[in-house]
Amino acid sequence: MSDGGLTILDGTQLRAVNLSLPSPAGISVTGAQVLDFAESKVSESLFGFSLPDALKSAALKRIGISDDLEFRIEQIDCENALSILQNYVDSIANKLQDDPIVIAILDGKTLQVFLEDEDDFAMLAENLFTDLDTEDRGKIKRNQIRDALFHMGVEMGIPPLSEFPLLSDILKRHRAEGEDELGQAQFAHLLQPVLQELADVLAEKPVVVLQKIKINNGSKLRKILADEKQLSETVEKIMQEEKDGLSIKDVIRHYLEKNGASLGLPPLKNDEVVILLYDAVLGDIENGDTDAKTSEKDEFLVFLKEILDKFAAQLEVNPTFHDLGN
Repeated sequence: MSDGGLTILDGTQLRAVNLSLPSPAGISVTGAQVLDFAESKVSESLFGFSLPDALKSAALKRIGISDDLEFRIEQIDCENALSILQNYVDSIANKLQDDPIVIAILDGKTLQVFLEDEDDFAMLAENLFTDLDTEDRGKIKRNQIRDALFHMGVEMGIPPLSEFPLLSDILKRHRAEGEDELGQAQFAHLLQPVLQELADVLAEKPVVVLQKIKINNGSKLRKILADEKQLSETVEKIMQEEKDGLSIKDVIRHYLEKNGASLGLPPLKNDEVVILLYDAVLGDIENGDTDAKTSEKDEFLVFLKEILDKFAAQLEVNPTFHDLGN
């Protein structure tokens, strides 16, 4: 699914992938062929994005392959290979469901929006020039075009140079690397063809960029709610908190505000959206009377389950996003 120009890889893109080995039936294949084919199909389904090695290793371990180097040299019959292929892709989909990845697909469309509207482009060029003209001289160096592109960044459709070396070639072709100085009008005149060629190149071959954004969608909370041992251990930690006459609900809230991230809750960090989420969930929980025979631990467990369940339900409908770069 997508959100505001970003694309969330949460496993749904892999659920409908049609998997079949390219080798004829009856012919064995190596583990390397199975994994290479699987990764190719996964990347194809995820807009050309190449999954991080850590995620692929985690997916292999989920299906019982602890040593991928040893697995790669194994000879596997087609029936077993197809089963491994399906399980591996399913494992990646499940891993992405638990820990979604956010990417930006840079295909030139954002740049084209600026280029097609004269007023928008003029405002963009003026703002960039002002940012770069730190000494307020009305002049900047020609090679600061590169800095202008850096200022625009992924949010405005510019891929990082580290992931798009063709950017240097584009700058050279438009003589945007000299030391001579440009006024604002000259800067805008040079910037426009650079952006246009960049937009054209990206339209032919989009660049996929991993975003440092953590998504909290309630999936981890659901797993914890299904794990009685972890719930019990969490309750024991909560009960060690200083109570000072607080209600059970307030004791749990204080614990979650400090330790909720380990359970799959979004960090507070003065985030108004998350603060409102806490208020909405906890405000909907009553400290009702409990059975006199119920132990204190059982009371805490009942409240904790109810609170986490409501958090999970809210996050499933409205996931939160946390910038890991901040």
